[in-house]
Amino acid sequence: MRRFTLSILAAFCCIFLMSCKENYSNGEKVGNLIEFTKKGVIWDSWEGRLNLTQTGMNTSGEPFSFSFDNDRNDQGPLIKLLYQAQVEGWKVKIKYHEVWGLKNVFSNRGETDYFVDGVTVLDKDFANVSKRLPGARQGRVVDTIYVVIDKNELRNRGK
Repeated sequence: MRRFTLSILAAFCCIFLMSCKENYSNGEKVGNLIEFTKKGVIWDSWEGRLNLTQTGMNTSGEPFSFSFDNDRNDQGPLIKLLYQAQVEGWKVKIKYHEVWGLKNVFSNRGETDYFVDGVTVLDKDFANVSKRLPGARQGRVVDTIYVVIDKNELRNRGK
């Protein structure tokens, strides 16, 4: 009976380990970086959060968290591009893949299971709407108006 139980346990472990996937899901997200830092306790990794945008407007949902894979050595240019995108406020598209199972169980590759494969800058003037409008002039202050609201006057008008 003990041998049977060990066989079942070994078969379950083999099935679980074989089901770990490097490319569990693939996708793209568009938005502005709200955080991009290198951090870690044992393994340092580049981590970021993207405020997602939809049709040019910011969404109110949870930011998308992603990591750069510590097992890859070819991501230096992408890290520099995202760092500049955060500083400049650029709108970017991040291509990513998600791992599943024991592929990142100790967070040695990054804090999240979403790893960046590519970055595309979509708009370098995303935060400045006036630059995107053809023929738009830069705004300026012409005059200041002060408004004083008298509560007694409002009460007398209401009667």
